Amino acid sequence: MRIGIDVRCLAEGKRTGVEEYTLSLLAKLFEFDRESEYTLFFNGWKKEIPDFSWATKYPNVRLKVFHFPNKLLNFSLWYLRFPKLDRLIGGADIFFVPNLIFSAVSNKTKLVVTAHDLSFEMFPETFSWKRRLWHFFVNFRSLARSADKVIAVSQSTKDDLVMCYGLPEKNITVILSGISQQFYAMSRNDNELVRVQKKYHLPYKFILSLETFEPRKNILSLIRSYEALQNLGHPVFDKYALVIAGTRGWKCDEIFSVIVGSPYKEKIILPGFIADEDKTALYNLAGVFVYPSLYEGFGFPPLEAMACGTPVIASHSASLPEVVGEAGMLVDPYQPEELFQSLRQVLLDQEFADFLRRKGLERVALFSWDKAARATHAVFSSLIM
Repeated sequence: MRIGIDVRCLAEGKRTGVEEYTLSLLAKLFEFDRESEYTLFFNGWKKEIPDFSWATKYPNVRLKVFHFPNKLLNFSLWYLRFPKLDRLIGGADIFFVPNLIFSAVSNKTKLVVTAHDLSFEMFPETFSWKRRLWHFFVNFRSLARSADKVIAVSQSTKDDLVMCYGLPEKNITVILSGISQQFYAMSRNDNELVRVQKKYHLPYKFILSLETFEPRKNILSLIRSYEALQNLGHPVFDKYALVIAGTRGWKCDEIFSVIVGSPYKEKIILPGFIADEDKTALYNLAGVFVYPSLYEGFGFPPLEAMACGTPVIASHSASLPEVVGEAGMLVDPYQPEELFQSLRQVLLDQEFADFLRRKGLERVALFSWDKAARATHAVFSSLIM
């Protein structure tokens, strides 16, 4: 098979959900499939090209880099359906797009697209007008309908594709994402824990949430729940700070205003961006991990926290029940009282917290990038039989 892969989603060099999916999936795919010919399509205008040595070390993988102005390329792909990306890279039997983006391929080339979530359709009010406009022009509905196969990262995403876009179920394959081996339960005596604690000025005991500061992440509910916990005046709760890590997103001013006005603002710690190499220790240091998001197509952070042996409380919305299962506490994201009661139980009942730790470690064994890569390869193979 000749397989082209659009890797423009790696241009920013970040490691958010889409980048994590693309990097981890492709690394495993190239590792076991040494027979297919892979060509990576990348475009960068006056930008430093990311390091692709992890991929091009394989003899059957090559990188084709172009330097078109991005806006011009996107406009041409949107309005003219040109250039055909498979032709740019020298031809392909299959062209794989691991994230929604402007795209066009020849009729003879099979198109496979990954759908991570439809948050821009389900919760448009949580996106800036610029992002809404970008999604409008990308027109993922049309891209998904034109694809020969759509890979959904969860059953929830598949259900949304059927409901919102009317896609036939037979055209959608659910392939759950994996979990990086980077995340594991560390020894309490590991010096790495001390290093990360000092680097981010973290307290000894804390409740952790790791996400982008934006409305969809439902951070305000977490803050209200934490304040209710502190209002009880219980000596156990008094020892716990609230650490909300992550970068600023859109429409986040209200979140920071609420924090500044909180009677417990001194106990709400905002360490900002967390480097990838520090995340494992951060999860291990936390007493409990909370992910109250209103909508997720998959949701890596709860899975990462469980892999580190940290009890997890997450929303019961969208795909999160598929990820967390019965290994964590699931709450209604629109009911801060449920989150408050769950935090109260986990922090007071050590035996229950230990139970969640054990169940979480068992749960993560179900998620494997090797399985995901082999299932993705099977999708490719099915299209050229």
